Amino acid sequence: MSGKSAASAAGVQLLEQGGNAADAAAASLLALSVTQVGAFCIGGEVPVLVYDAATKNIKVLAGQGAAPLDPKAIDWYMKNGIPGSDIRAAAVPAALDLIVTLLRLYGTKSFEDAVRPTLEILEVGGPSSYIDTSEGRRIETGRNWQADLARTFRKLIEAEQKTEGSRNDRLQAVSDRFYRGDIADALVEWYIAKGGFLRKADLAAHKTRVEDPVQASYRGYTIYKCGPWTQGPYLLEALRLLEGFDIKGMGFLSADYIHVVAEAMKLAMADRDEYYGDPLFVDVPVKALLSDPYTKIRRPLIDMSRASLDIRPGDPVHMRPLKIPTPQPPLPGGTTTLCVADRWGNVIAATPSGLGSTAGVAGDTGIIHGARLVSLNTWKGHPNCIQPGKRPRVTLTPTLVLKDGKPVLGISVAGGDLQDQAALQLILDYVEFGMLPEQAVSEPRFATAHHTGSFGQNKPTLGSLQVNVRVAEPVQEELKRRGHALTVTHGAIGGVNMLFLDPKSEVAFGAGPAVGKVN
Repeated sequence: MSGKSAASAAGVQLLEQGGNAADAAAASLLALSVTQVGAFCIGGEVPVLVYDAATKNIKVLAGQGAAPLDPKAIDWYMKNGIPGSDIRAAAVPAALDLIVTLLRLYGTKSFEDAVRPTLEILEVGGPSSYIDTSEGRRIETGRNWQADLARTFRKLIEAEQKTEGSRNDRLQAVSDRFYRGDIADALVEWYIAKGGFLRKADLAAHKTRVEDPVQASYRGYTIYKCGPWTQGPYLLEALRLLEGFDIKGMGFLSADYIHVVAEAMKLAMADRDEYYGDPLFVDVPVKALLSDPYTKIRRPLIDMSRASLDIRPGDPVHMRPLKIPTPQPPLPGGTTTLCVADRWGNVIAATPSGLGSTAGVAGDTGIIHGARLVSLNTWKGHPNCIQPGKRPRVTLTPTLVLKDGKPVLGISVAGGDLQDQAALQLILDYVEFGMLPEQAVSEPRFATAHHTGSFGQNKPTLGSLQVNVRVAEPVQEELKRRGHALTVTHGAIGGVNMLFLDPKSEVAFGAGPAVGKVN
């Protein structure tokens, strides 16, 4: 299931042809890159969690591009800030190599097989414009970008077909033509014409990293997230804090329940904003942040009678519950979802994104870029400060939940800083209140902006708490009495996809905007 029915259908088509979850995910990602432009594009990024049923192992495929390698470009950013959405805000395109790596390590099909449903979509064509979903702007491309992108995909198929050797060799040829061949040359020509900083060396250096996930237990379940180059580990920290409270006894959507979850999220996000960054560049104390001693000294900071109005990171290095936050002066999106399971028990959760670039289409390649560098900052000494070749700390954060070593939930959420706030509530819906996806995704949710924004690093809105209008009015009044700055929304909080794998029947089903099923 994914954010668009056509993309879900592309994945189902691969499953019906004997492909596995990785093949289906690759096909759905390619289709999403042309059906949800602005939320995702082939020049965007995709963090992926993969459960391999054969090895019973979980890995992260870190489909995130980095900042330019040229120190002069970094000097420009430090002096001028990171632009909101033009080509200078683009990280190295990561989605294509992620798709190739997913096929190479876990799939069975060729790139040609995976991209065929997308070519069928592109052949229908469409307008010479697309919507930047981050701000609702229509971006005029000036040409038929669908035909251009189809031509680029056919070049990649050609590279695969003409390469001799193993399946891995042929798939590698696809990535090489994109990042090191004539397509890369065309991209660089466009970067230079547009005043961007990415160059051939940046593209050639890109590689999808295969990493171990971060994990924590909650009520007998094990929850897996990507590392601290995403915001994912803070969900684990929040769950650890909440395990010390009788969540079920509080009652779903009671004042106590909403209050304690919001306060746990505030504490965990304060640590996110203080410590997270690309672990290839900074030492992020993830183990200490998730440790028993740290959890025990942080949990008493939650006052059940009053909402916190302060930013309160802790000090996991010295095991102190509080430290003074690092000063964070303000600097002068779009995402979609994907979860897949197959008949063999493999499960994939991914969060594709393109984050609404206004740069347009790269020449005649049909390739649209994201603007993910806005998730870095220019605060000297901060873990997420821009550096040559550094990945931004992104909000993209898929989730896998296992019980007794078997997957039970796959979760993917769109919504920037709302993503793990919504995912946390979906986990609680299932674990504490026994809700299956159809009910869980439709229940009211709540969120806070009591954190530094991940796009342009906006200041926290202290004490903020947004609840859906369906939360009972007496509960709303009690939350106000406790000091929450309450606002009410009629819309959903986070665009969610939730996949459930029944451990008894071994049947997978889910709920979200576009769920695909194999008969």
